[in-house]
Amino acid sequence: MGFFIDDSRPIFMQIAERIEDDIIEGRLPEESQVPSTNQFASFYQINPATAAKGVNLLVDQGILYKKRGIGMFVAAGARAALIEKRKEQFYEQYVLATIREARKLGITAEQLTDMIRKGDKTL
Repeated sequence: MGFFIDDSRPIFMQIAERIEDDIIEGRLPEESQVPSTNQFASFYQINPATAAKGVNLLVDQGILYKKRGIGMFVAAGARAALIEKRKEQFYEQYVLATIREARKLGITAEQLTDMIRKGDKTL
């Protein structure tokens, strides 16, 4: 299980995030078939039930859908939905946290903006 470095998070969630990443980055285009749960289980050396739980999480969210007897596929609109979801998570996890910390340190919005611009130039 060399891929999973975060032992504090459930493996099925990491599988779901990996599939999400592949959709966002275009490795799994909309309407394309995703690997089977057995393929995920074999590749990541995990229990097939764990892999299925990660896949089913994305089915419940409308990111994947099942074609009976064929397999799982990426839903139309999945990439845009995932990008929107990730933007909201980014805002909540990073932007709001950064603003709170900046306020504690007395950093103004203008100073914070300057810091972001400076950082953007170094990337």
